[in-house]
Amino acid sequence: MSRTPRIALVTYRPRPGGVTDPDLPAMLDALTAAGAAGQAVAWDDPGADWASFDLAVVRSTWDYTQRVTEFLDWADRCATLTRLVNPAPVLRWNSDKRYLDDLARADVPVVPTHFVPPGAEPGFPDGPFVVKPTWGAGARYAARYEDGGAGAVRRAREQVSRMHAEGLTAMVQPYMRAIETTGERALVHIGGTFHHAIRKGAVLEAGAAFDAAKTAHPGVRGWTPGPAELAVARRALAAVPLSGAPVYARVDLVDGDDGVPRVMELELIEPNLFLGLHPETASALAKSLTGCVA
Repeated sequence: MSRTPRIALVTYRPRPGGVTDPDLPAMLDALTAAGAAGQAVAWDDPGADWASFDLAVVRSTWDYTQRVTEFLDWADRCATLTRLVNPAPVLRWNSDKRYLDDLARADVPVVPTHFVPPGAEPGFPDGPFVVKPTWGAGARYAARYEDGGAGAVRRAREQVSRMHAEGLTAMVQPYMRAIETTGERALVHIGGTFHHAIRKGAVLEAGAAFDAAKTAHPGVRGWTPGPAELAVARRALAAVPLSGAPVYARVDLVDGDDGVPRVMELELIEPNLFLGLHPETASALAKSLTGCVA
């Protein structure tokens, strides 16, 4: 391509006082350095001319979980006008955490999960457990319960009923206590290649209401993953229904009681890449993106 490629970094329009994407300035600078013209564009901007871009890259569409159907319809439309990264079918697959079942069937270690669609009766383990929706981000509608006693079950049922009333499928998982000692680790990959990792503390506090505000990334710091973590991340990415590796991906891991790293979430839509800790990854991603339109 002889002309300068135009690349849209797809974001959202935060409400007054809302959080903007701290990674966007670094990504725009990195695209310029890589010889591309970058522009931040809200996914729901009615004036956006997606066909004028050579590539649209989903980066921080942080309100999509509250408008999933609308967002996925946009992704399908956008993909008819320009190349969309990651591809629309992958975004659709990854938008519903029932993808954990697909990973489990591919022999990827995952946090054991029971899904409770609207109309189904929930069941809860005797020990500590977590309830959250299959559509969600930032721990929205997620809560942790210390045991399966009558009080916890009553509150968990109320939580599930609230989600069902909004058409959401609930998911019930055992609480992975190792998160309190080894934390949750997020492994960032560009084009299938591992680039960096961070570790953070537990998001959910026992007794906190499911609709209470939460800190999505508490105590973030750099992390060097071991061979077992890297191997699980590779297996998870290999199970993604896509020909070739996702252009960007984040694999979130937590240790099971047996010490084996398990996938808590596989982030292929709009993951925070923590470029503030690892600014060099912006250049790697920009190079990968310009390569998509070369």
